[in-house]
Amino acid sequence: MTSIFGTDGKQTAVTIIEAAPNVVTQVKTKESDGYNALQLALGDKNEKHSTKSELNHFAKAQTSAKKFVKEFRDYSIEKTLGETISLDIFAEGDDVEVIGTTKGKGFQGVVKRHGFGGVGGQTHGQHDRQRAPGSLGNSSTGARVIKGMRMAGRTGGNRKKAGNLEIVKIFGDKNLLVVKGSIPGAKGSFVYVEK
Repeated sequence: MTSIFGTDGKQTAVTIIEAAPNVVTQVKTKESDGYNALQLALGDKNEKHSTKSELNHFAKAQTSAKKFVKEFRDYSIEKTLGETISLDIFAEGDDVEVIGTTKGKGFQGVVKRHGFGGVGGQTHGQHDRQRAPGSLGNSSTGARVIKGMRMAGRTGGNRKKAGNLEIVKIFGDKNLLVVKGSIPGAKGSFVYVEK
């Protein structure tokens, strides 16, 4: 994230997304496939790392092997094989949704994972229990830990959607999209930007 200043002098927190042009590698129609969809590809890779079906799609679209291939159903823009989709579909002021995978944080305790306050605070004679979960289960009735109890465990690495993000600025010559607010994922990770 970074920040920019508007014409009124107000500072706005923004995220810069590099949105390279996507190549249309397959067009699905309701007549041939049962539904309408576009398959888009991005990023170059060695052909030996592609499957035969992917290589067939790339050959029909007359493009090199691509690293990321994703199908988008019910796409509203009419495109043909080999065409590219660039930042022209967006305009400044549009609201978009950004879908990505959050940062993986590994095994974490209840304070970081669920926002627990710890046991008893700093007083009451507890010197090493500030980040402990506290009591977990019932007494004799139940005599077990109930399913779904919020406990320590693996955190992050989940698919998340950030909605209602405004496009502040578009740099078409550099393929950069400046979005107001934060988006899920670490630096350098891939995200989907939807209108």
